[in-house]
Amino acid sequence: MEILNYAFMQRSLLAAVLIGITAPAVGIYLVQRRQALMGDGIGHVAMTGVGLGFLLSWSPVWMAALVSVLGAVLMELIRWYGRTRGDIALAMLFYGGMAGGVMFINLAPTGSNAKLTSYLFGSLSTVSESDVTAICLLAAFVVLVTLGLRRQLFAVSQDEEFARVTGLPVRFLNLLTAVTAAVTVTVAMRVVGLLLVSALMVVPVAAAQALSRSFAATFAIAVAIGVTVTIGGTVTSYYQDVPPGATIVLLTIAAFIVLTALATPLARRRARPLAAARPAPDPAECAVPAGRGATGKADA
Repeated sequence: MEILNYAFMQRSLLAAVLIGITAPAVGIYLVQRRQALMGDGIGHVAMTGVGLGFLLSWSPVWMAALVSVLGAVLMELIRWYGRTRGDIALAMLFYGGMAGGVMFINLAPTGSNAKLTSYLFGSLSTVSESDVTAICLLAAFVVLVTLGLRRQLFAVSQDEEFARVTGLPVRFLNLLTAVTAAVTVTVAMRVVGLLLVSALMVVPVAAAQALSRSFAATFAIAVAIGVTVTIGGTVTSYYQDVPPGATIVLLTIAAFIVLTALATPLARRRARPLAAARPAPDPAECAVPAGRGATGKADA
């Protein structure tokens, strides 16, 4: 294939595959915890890391990973201890992260808003070999956590109180989920973009849930959707010269619409055998008239 003759497309496709695996793998736990927009908030905080990377002449990917992890931990601490004014604190954290990113990258000698845009919405041509190395290492961490601790993370996501009673370290697992989500945002920002990565973490999971109620099946289907749309969006972006992040997200939404439409008749077909297996109601002539007891006599 012509597309594989270019080194930058080889790097972009590898990054796309890793993003397609990691984003839904973390997103399934966020959806279960009703924290679907957590990835969006972490993306805002990661902007400060990107700006600091340019300002300090260090890798923006690794700096964004560090700042994202710190931001995710702070978000989790706010969720625990700031229940009354937690929403205000989170808003300040998110918007402060965006403002910090813009400020730092403009103060950097080699920084510009154009470079920041490639991190916000993704860019194929700017994925370097060092970015791919960082993405591979971070993606390996995400896969190890989401698969190796899937039973524990699922238990905490379903019912924290029950998980605590069974002896699971609930707070540690919550922090680990937040940190893994932060790492996933960093993995995805070079291709999908910080402002769009949350959709890739949530929408494939929602589409998979329309087809299956089993956790294992939902996990597998969501990852398959993620890999398909990221590869499809990357290839489409190359041939049509359109933004990769927006293309991937639009393909993800299209997949959700199609799978949801297919799932509706499938659910009805599954419901028919269940309805047929239910015992039939008593005939009308066998019913006891209202106001009469079991003997047929009028109640006193």
